[in-house]
Amino acid sequence: MARTIKYRGYPADLSIVATDDFEQRELVRNRFRRLFSELMKGEILRNSFLPWEIDILLDFEACELPSRRRLEILRQYQRAVERQLETDQGPPMLLSHFLVLRERRRVASSATEVVTE
Repeated sequence: MARTIKYRGYPADLSIVATDDFEQRELVRNRFRRLFSELMKGEILRNSFLPWEIDILLDFEACELPSRRRLEILRQYQRAVERQLETDQGPPMLLSHFLVLRERRRVASSATEVVTE
């Protein structure tokens, strides 16, 4: 007596792949939050880092922020990375990249204001 195999029309591990992507994004998000928290406190409490965390630390040291707006800019950076990690699985953007994007938006909006006046 031969058995027939029922084909369900989709791979059995489809949900596992989606879950793995979600878990990976959550791991990156949690590591970023921990690193960012340590940076804001001015005290790094660990000695083990992923390569992208080292890149963020070095970039953070290289960026010069105006002292009076430093906290505001860093909060904007944190929100931008949180938005990025909602959709992207890759490493968080660097602070320097965020500052370039921020400046481009500022220039574009001021150019728009000049044209409309």
